Amino acid sequence: MKLLHSATVFTLSAISALLPICAGAQDLRPPATPLVAINPNFSIWSRTTNLNDSTTKHWTGRDHALVSLIRIDGKTYRLMGAGPSGVPALPQLSVKVLPTRSIYDFENDAVHVTLTFTTPSLPDDLDVLARPVTYLTWDVKSHGGSHTVSLYDSTSSELSVNETNQQVVWKRETFGPLTALSVGTKDQTYLVPSGDDTRIDWGYAYAAANAQQSKSAIGGNIKLLTSFINDGSLPSSDDTRQPRAVADDQPVLAFTFDLGKVGSKPVSRHLSLAYDEIYSINFFRQKLQPFWRRNGATPSDLLQAAEKDYDSLTKRSADFDATMMADMTKVGGAKYAQVTALAYRQTLAGSGLAADPNKQPLIFPKENSSNGCIATVDIIYPAAPQFLLMGPTYAKALAAPAMLYSAASRWKFPFAPHDLGTYPKATGQVYGGGENSTNEGDMMPVEESGNLILLCDAIAKQEGNPDFASRFWPQLTKWEQYLEKYGLDPEDQLCTDDFMGHLAHNSNLAVKAILAIAAYGDLCRMRGDAASADKYQALAKADALHWTEAASDGDHSRLAFDKPNSWSQKYNLVWDKISGLNVFPADTAQKEIAYYKTQMKQYGLPLDSRTKLTKTDWEYWTATLADNQADFETITNPIYDYLYVTDQRLPLVDSYNTDDTPPNPAFRARPVVGGFFIKAISDPAIWKKWSAADTAKVGGWANVPEAPVIQPVIATSENTAQSWKYTTDRPSDDWNKAGFDDTSWKTGAAPFGKAGTSGIKMLGTSWLTDDIWIRRTVTLPAGPFTDLQFLVLHDDDVDIYVNGVLAATEGGANGSYQLLDTYAAAQALMTPGATVTIAAHIRQTGGDQSADLGLADVVPAK
Repeated sequence: MKLLHSATVFTLSAISALLPICAGAQDLRPPATPLVAINPNFSIWSRTTNLNDSTTKHWTGRDHALVSLIRIDGKTYRLMGAGPSGVPALPQLSVKVLPTRSIYDFENDAVHVTLTFTTPSLPDDLDVLARPVTYLTWDVKSHGGSHTVSLYDSTSSELSVNETNQQVVWKRETFGPLTALSVGTKDQTYLVPSGDDTRIDWGYAYAAANAQQSKSAIGGNIKLLTSFINDGSLPSSDDTRQPRAVADDQPVLAFTFDLGKVGSKPVSRHLSLAYDEIYSINFFRQKLQPFWRRNGATPSDLLQAAEKDYDSLTKRSADFDATMMADMTKVGGAKYAQVTALAYRQTLAGSGLAADPNKQPLIFPKENSSNGCIATVDIIYPAAPQFLLMGPTYAKALAAPAMLYSAASRWKFPFAPHDLGTYPKATGQVYGGGENSTNEGDMMPVEESGNLILLCDAIAKQEGNPDFASRFWPQLTKWEQYLEKYGLDPEDQLCTDDFMGHLAHNSNLAVKAILAIAAYGDLCRMRGDAASADKYQALAKADALHWTEAASDGDHSRLAFDKPNSWSQKYNLVWDKISGLNVFPADTAQKEIAYYKTQMKQYGLPLDSRTKLTKTDWEYWTATLADNQADFETITNPIYDYLYVTDQRLPLVDSYNTDDTPPNPAFRARPVVGGFFIKAISDPAIWKKWSAADTAKVGGWANVPEAPVIQPVIATSENTAQSWKYTTDRPSDDWNKAGFDDTSWKTGAAPFGKAGTSGIKMLGTSWLTDDIWIRRTVTLPAGPFTDLQFLVLHDDDVDIYVNGVLAATEGGANGSYQLLDTYAAAQALMTPGATVTIAAHIRQTGGDQSADLGLADVVPAK
């Protein structure tokens, strides 16, 4: 869980004084409501209580506008969206968030409207869960008599771009009974950009509805809105001025539904929103398709199947919601159930689901609102409880990418990896200097090794066999040996709470190491090796007794062995209970719980004695140590209270100050909230019930391909400084072309940037402004070339050109020299022996900064 790019300062509103009254209300007021919650790219939220008070947003905060209007007897009202001005909002009565649905009710003296967003993320049906489709359903009825009603819905082209200056194209198609409208970028640069504060700009957004029940148009937002407001109609033809930028008379996909005369019997209409990514993940230079596409399905297949299944899936989703809410109430109470309902879709929306070359599912969490890493192990670990509850298919698909990477020859460390890259590029660890780093202290060796051993043991217990772990037995064995050597009294290193900095002798990290050793022994037993099982169980028990003495601080345990008068949440202890390891003395957990009750703040339990900051995922883990419901609620109910009153209207945050003092890091929209379900899997009957519903048969994942041979063609300045022309003043528009006169530019050695920035061994030229433009004319060697790619160090955004043609682009910072896919048009210019001008623009958005690049020929490993 990485440091944020910035901190958000806020205070809770004065309504916190009303909390004792409000908190007893039936429904939690969500800080933000999930509307479309599919994956990190297709994730749209309402950040106000009333759906018609604001524009809907992508989780990053950028506008991803969905608009809905209703005409009642010739007068127009807003249901969704803040505009257009002059159109009043239909009063909203309520909003309710359930695991697969968000339900809004509106009413005036004429009609009652229910608008429901349903994402059928049903774990007993992997094929349905994998569909990137959300249904919007309007149910309208009259209070008496009849009223003439029509509906308007539009989907903005904003959904398909990273920046609104990007050009888009659109089209309409007929898919069986459906009219399908789609929009996407003119330049389909698959799997670019990568990073945290980014949005998809490849593939196509779709809106589809029954052709007999609707009319449709594609055109400028204002024109289509005005047409409906004036007379309930849409233009008879689509706008033909394409391609054009989203910011240029914003193109939208619009539908209208004429309900005619509506009486007391509800009239229902629906449409489907979908996104076809085409490719979803770059997995070690393999372009993985979304899981739903693995057998050749097309958008037509997707949308027609969704339409055919509408009735059954909306009913199944309602039944699923009722069952989950009942079970979560049973294990954790009514407030717990409501918070887990808010977490369920967010966890899935924080992750991508792709098919590997063997058509097996792989789940890739994104480290949202942090550094954008993909498949971060210390994101997988806290998120795992939801996937474990959903069934072994999901838990294995979650763990598999990191396990496959660790088994590849390119991973050379004796401990587990931290991440696989930067979403959506799973091409090798970037944290702590990357997979070739020589500084283990900036990685998380004890943390990640313990995480994956514990998860593999939980999967084995869930399935009743160790088959998944056995595939990776050499790696698990190596990690256990590492933990024996370094885990019982960890050196000065980072743990998952790395935003708190390095810490030596971390007692909670030692708990993880001890339990992971016991879990390894548990796996040995399941593999039929009783002698080894007994050995590791005895070792873990002995270490736990030593820990009890070393960490003791009277009535609680210390933050670190050498820090008296300190404390920390020992959330890692929960696996002693859930996995039945029974390593620590029986009273250890309850002694901790008793102490935590003395440290509670208004809005929760701080992470440790150094801070007032909490991590809500760990709070639920810690509270699950309690042996009674009252203590569980003492620790967790303040989380509900915070969510009820906070004016930080963001997708569910997992970090905030427990006493309402700014600043607060805005960790939001992250899959780690899947950890809230830890209480559910601590109940053996509930866990068994939910796991049994997962009947998918998965396995046989393809190995990670061997690392390609990277042959330098034009050297970077990583080891030997290379000279570039550069300027920090904005140049004319033709600055990137071969014939541009750059004689007024300065000459300097790369790397450009700030000393101490990750990836810079020796700074060439100081660069401290917001932008830098660099140019270099080179003659390529005689070749031949297999696959020319740019090798780039950038912090932050970079655009690269060859003779003025866009060659590669990537958002955010990469922290080490990495390959960037080079577009075909630029590759065509870089023939053997050609003289070309390479130019790049690097933008600084905060923190460290760096700029350097070279060119390499990438030859697949034999």
